Amino acid sequence: MSSLPPAVRKWLSFGTGVGIEVGPQDLTVSIVRARPSGAELLESRVIAGFRERPAVEWGREYADFVKKFSAGHIAAVVMVPRSEVIVRTMTFPAVGDEELEAAIGFQLDTLHPYAEDDAVPAFARLDGTQVLIGILRRQKFEAYQTWFTEAGIKVGSFTFSAAAIYSALRMTTAAPVGFLAAQETVDGLEVYGESDARPVFSSVFDIPPARALALAAAELRLPADTAPLEFGVSMAHAAALGSAVPVLSLGANFLPEGQRRSSSKWRYVPTAVLATILVALLAGIALHEPYDTGRYVAAMREEIKRGESLSSKAPALDQSVAKTSARVLQLDDFRRRTRQDLDLLLELTTTLSPATFLSGLDVTRETVNFNGETDQAAPLLRIIDNSPRLANSEFTVPIGRLASSEVFRIRSLREVPKK
Repeated sequence: MSSLPPAVRKWLSFGTGVGIEVGPQDLTVSIVRARPSGAELLESRVIAGFRERPAVEWGREYADFVKKFSAGHIAAVVMVPRSEVIVRTMTFPAVGDEELEAAIGFQLDTLHPYAEDDAVPAFARLDGTQVLIGILRRQKFEAYQTWFTEAGIKVGSFTFSAAAIYSALRMTTAAPVGFLAAQETVDGLEVYGESDARPVFSSVFDIPPARALALAAAELRLPADTAPLEFGVSMAHAAALGSAVPVLSLGANFLPEGQRRSSSKWRYVPTAVLATILVALLAGIALHEPYDTGRYVAAMREEIKRGESLSSKAPALDQSVAKTSARVLQLDDFRRRTRQDLDLLLELTTTLSPATFLSGLDVTRETVNFNGETDQAAPLLRIIDNSPRLANSEFTVPIGRLASSEVFRIRSLREVPKK
């Protein structure tokens, strides 16, 4: 689902979820309400000393907390400590989703230092052929499973921080490109990052922060001076987002499929009712136009039947309209011609100098032929071509001399002035 555009994922972000972060001594519980407008943290609660207290006791404390927000029916997502999980990314080209579990199981023994069958994997496909894998020791997993079962807490998923952070970053927006983020934990500095070289990087360092960030940047092929980002949300908050909108979260789950609890189906009833109403309205809008079109066509057919006698006259009327239109166009053309000829005469009158007079003028639709006398005939071609109504002027006969003047005969092409 991470390949969906952010605009689509935004409108799928609808639900309420419960996230639990397992700490060294305490549990942090967060309740989140996700909406297309954004995710809202309703409240967080720390359940102290859960490892030493009876499970029934802190389970009752958890139940009282979620009951305040009517979230007792919601299956929680539990985030196990990052220091207890081995995180790997592997490439599985040409392996379908159906064969992915078997392919991972075939290589699982090479990914951890534990004894055979002592590792519990959780995995999810990233974009393309990359797969995110988390490995938890079976003894740890069974202990958590026993604690939460005895506490009466409905658990839908045991996951790890890298999967939750990856999903939270893409819940309603596009994830940043080439970054790393860090936060201090009791086990050291936890660093998460993404880059073109490494789709997901997650590790806990017990060395000085500056050295840890430099090593993480090198693993991600990022500049050494890359400034780390803040996580922005707590791990319990990120887990709660996965509980609220599981369809947009990576399905990396240590819990076997048959033991996973789901939230009550009644939570979807209001959404289903609203969706049904919306579908009905959209169907009404979609059918309204064809219905109106059908009624309109039927009414038009009735009118056509009533006017069948008039319809036979339509060809004759069309011919008459066509002839009249042609005559109107012809009259308009004649009117324009008269105006254009008068404008041409006015143009010649104002263009030619007083020393020039015409003894003959022949005007056609394409050309103008005129002859006359002037004191100097050679410049006339340039003067006439400067006119917006004449172009390509030329002498049709050589220039002649008559007493103190020159005789000329010129032909020019007519042009329509640009407006």
